[in-house]
Amino acid sequence: MAGGIVANAGASSGMRDLIHPGAWYKNPRLIKLNLWIFLLLITSSTNGYDGSMMNGLQTLTQWQSAFKNPSGGMSLTKFLPHAHAQLGLLNAIQNIGALTATPLAPYVTDSLGRRVPILAGAIIMILGTIIQTTSHSVGQFIGARFLIGFGVTFAANAAPLLTTELAYPSQRGPLTSTYNSLWYSGAIIAAWTTYGSFRIKSSWSWRLPSALQGLPSILQIALMWFCPESPRWLINKGRDAEALRTLAYYHARGNDQDPLIQFEYNEIKEAIALDRAVAEQVSWADLFKTSGNRRRMRIIIAMAFFSQWSGNGLVSYYLSKVLDSIGITDVATQNLINGILQIYNLIVAVSAGLLCDKIGRRTLFLLSNAGMLCFFTMQTITSARFAQTGSHAAANGVLASIFLFYGSYDIAYTPLIVSYTVEILPYQLRAKGFTVFNFTISLALIFNQYVNPIALSALAWKYYSTQRLTVEYARIQIVYCAFLVFELIFMYLFIIETKNRSLEETAAIFDGEEKVAEIHQRATQDVGLAHVAQGERTPSVNDEKVTDEMVEHHLKA
Repeated sequence: MAGGIVANAGASSGMRDLIHPGAWYKNPRLIKLNLWIFLLLITSSTNGYDGSMMNGLQTLTQWQSAFKNPSGGMSLTKFLPHAHAQLGLLNAIQNIGALTATPLAPYVTDSLGRRVPILAGAIIMILGTIIQTTSHSVGQFIGARFLIGFGVTFAANAAPLLTTELAYPSQRGPLTSTYNSLWYSGAIIAAWTTYGSFRIKSSWSWRLPSALQGLPSILQIALMWFCPESPRWLINKGRDAEALRTLAYYHARGNDQDPLIQFEYNEIKEAIALDRAVAEQVSWADLFKTSGNRRRMRIIIAMAFFSQWSGNGLVSYYLSKVLDSIGITDVATQNLINGILQIYNLIVAVSAGLLCDKIGRRTLFLLSNAGMLCFFTMQTITSARFAQTGSHAAANGVLASIFLFYGSYDIAYTPLIVSYTVEILPYQLRAKGFTVFNFTISLALIFNQYVNPIALSALAWKYYSTQRLTVEYARIQIVYCAFLVFELIFMYLFIIETKNRSLEETAAIFDGEEKVAEIHQRATQDVGLAHVAQGERTPSVNDEKVTDEMVEHHLKA
């Protein structure tokens, strides 16, 4: 496949012509919809909280003493009696729990709706949080983290799908991109909680951060009962009237005859009907059966691995050890750096996510990969320089390169990997395809969390009598740099631009422009808006100056 792939966005002009041109915050229904979407977005905060919390707990002497100073990796069959080799499993166990739940999550999401798995996941996560907070042994703490990972999988499988399937068309890309960006909101809360709680002399220095991990789940359990269900899921289950009411209530102030609602409703129906015509029963094999699906999965699986194997795993879960390696050993300073890093990450990720429809997904991915390669190389060089000379300037260079690397990562891999995955999958494959994405990430994370501490303890930059570097760790750094080169080439060749399209049109791109045009044509014909394809904007009841007579005249035309 040649580089520079940009899909033709012409077919999406019909949807854009029907969008309400006014400010969304002046529409009370859109405000209400976005508040529901915010409830879905905080699912990502739980994952972010966990990663940052474990970074913070590793700096607390109270936590280390309670669990007998865990470090390095360990054998799964020997973890209870050998506390010295537990750190890898303590971090990785949540993703092992997630991996266990992964095969079950799409069936619950497709059969019971998008809301049920979010509720179920929140309940399981609260149980895990209670056990984690009250832990008195390593085994109890590990079991609790397994339970949290098991529960978060159900919620994380459904929340992005419901977000992208509920969002107002012009806000779908930015809002779905915000989902993964809010990983850092949880990370910020955890980082600053541990920064404050380390001053507590008792075990509550680590129990308090553990307890706060359950707050997003408590909020979801209280409110998810009232959240609207996905119109696409409702239509797929034959509940067309409910789907139409949901679309109309939130996207057109209750008018189910609004041209935008009629276009959305019919486009969803036509896209689902076309998918059903291809396969009545969707199996896992269908993800790889057609050339279009293979193209989708090639990108999805690659993005999942790239998001974890770009050198970011070392800092994400083992920042304290990286800082130790450059002479920053003070606990307060380490927690302060962690807290500032998470705020910086959130600002960059959310900003990039909000610009995804203006700049484009492809451009952001290429900028991200190029920046990561540049600044990871810089980190490698400055780390080596510090190990050789102990230079304070080199240590500052490592710290700066970490921030610059994460800024580059946050341009695309934080906001876009979830939103891009769910938007390029057709409805019938969306839950299963997203499960493969999450499964791949879990595998990559387990490797990072279980193997990296072994590498950090055995192969870190070290002083010898001659102050020379270990050859092994130098090779690891070079492998990461080489892999980043491969990532940049892969993304240049295969990533496709998808901005400014409806969800159904975006998903159909990989099956060819003919299918995109067919879905668009059927939808416009069903609703009697054939002239939309020629770029004429249709009045909407959302328009402040439109009159009932204008809408009535259009519908009769």
